[in-house]
Amino acid sequence: MIRCSIQFMTVCLFWAVTGITASAQSVAVKVVADHADWVYKTGEKVRFSIMVTKDNKPLEDVTVVYETGLERMPPTVTGDLVLKKGGGMIDGGTLNVPGFLRCVVTVSIDGKPYRGLATAAFEPEQIRPTTTMPADFMAFWDKAKADAGRVPADAKMTLLSGQCTETVNVYEVSVQHYQRGARIYGVLSMPKKTGRYPAVLKVPGAGVGRYSPDISLSEKGVIVLRIGIHGLPFTLPDSAYKAIANGRLKGYPLFDHDNRDRYYFKRVFMGCIRAVDFLYSLPQFDGTNLAVAGGSQGGALTIATAALDSRVRYMVAYFPGLADLTGYLHGRTGGWPHMLKDAANVTKEEVETSAYYDMANFARLINIPGFYSWGFNDETCPPTTTYAVYNTIRAPKELLIVKESGHQYTPEQRVRMDGWLLEKLKNHKPE
Repeated sequence: MIRCSIQFMTVCLFWAVTGITASAQSVAVKVVADHADWVYKTGEKVRFSIMVTKDNKPLEDVTVVYETGLERMPPTVTGDLVLKKGGGMIDGGTLNVPGFLRCVVTVSIDGKPYRGLATAAFEPEQIRPTTTMPADFMAFWDKAKADAGRVPADAKMTLLSGQCTETVNVYEVSVQHYQRGARIYGVLSMPKKTGRYPAVLKVPGAGVGRYSPDISLSEKGVIVLRIGIHGLPFTLPDSAYKAIANGRLKGYPLFDHDNRDRYYFKRVFMGCIRAVDFLYSLPQFDGTNLAVAGGSQGGALTIATAALDSRVRYMVAYFPGLADLTGYLHGRTGGWPHMLKDAANVTKEEVETSAYYDMANFARLINIPGFYSWGFNDETCPPTTTYAVYNTIRAPKELLIVKESGHQYTPEQRVRMDGWLLEKLKNHKPE
């Protein structure tokens, strides 16, 4: 079961964006594109069917309001429709260039608003990024790594006996990273049985809070380190995380986003690399067999870490953020956290800084196998932006699309991603 909590699983962003609560709803707005896979050729028309149900029974003679257009952009068509015999159909139009066309439908039932959507893909494998890689991209990040590498790790581990199981030990971990006194915190789960094991670094989605150990993966013989990015211990009360999230860290994804040296994610990327340092320092680690995994913000951290650290052998990234951020300057959506969405007022400094943090540029450096997954209905990390990154990667890659999914991962995705990781880690042969 997936629950929203102070622990901030990336699924929470989905509920926040859509306004849907996690509890079951008696009223549902179902929108479906007329191709089974929701994929079209450019110039081909899409039709969207609409049905409103209550307690799984279609409602008749209700009026819905619909709009169609590019993701997160002003709609190109709006209208209303009275649903006869429980359903209706609208002409969604087409796209003449690769991209995504979204239909959003709203209805008011008993004074309450309800919403549904479907998103048609037009030759998504042809989507290309709008950002460009700065000439000194690698020089910038090589210097950042060198500067951070001079900071002593000063790693600390504290056994969390209350979270240990018969077969897995759990520790709180903290490591100094980009400057003296700055620390990242994580929760480490590790098989108790003497031996050397593969490892996974799990990087977080957006938010402020604590994370639970990945006991299930460690029970299968894998060391797992789940980190936070804000320098906060995982032992604070929930009220403290809430206060910090609404206080000094409110809006952190945009902190200094007009300065490439001070942008918040510079220290975050360096923290991820320091976490890899820590895993390599463990005597229980097999010394070669390491993966990084995460979604949303964590999908971006996965791609950046894999691109910047050659010790990473495998990666799993789902609906990555920080993807093709300049899309808004080219008449289409950009990626989370949408710092360039006010295209008419963005500054030269904001655009220049974005290029050093855009996953489309990191994607050009990926040379390891990866598993990727997202849905067409993602409103936080739109599929146009994630495809722009994915299509740039030339390394071996596998993509799982769950088309109806929004900004959350499904049980199917979880099973497939964990299975892919375990298969790669267990079958890896040390060089």
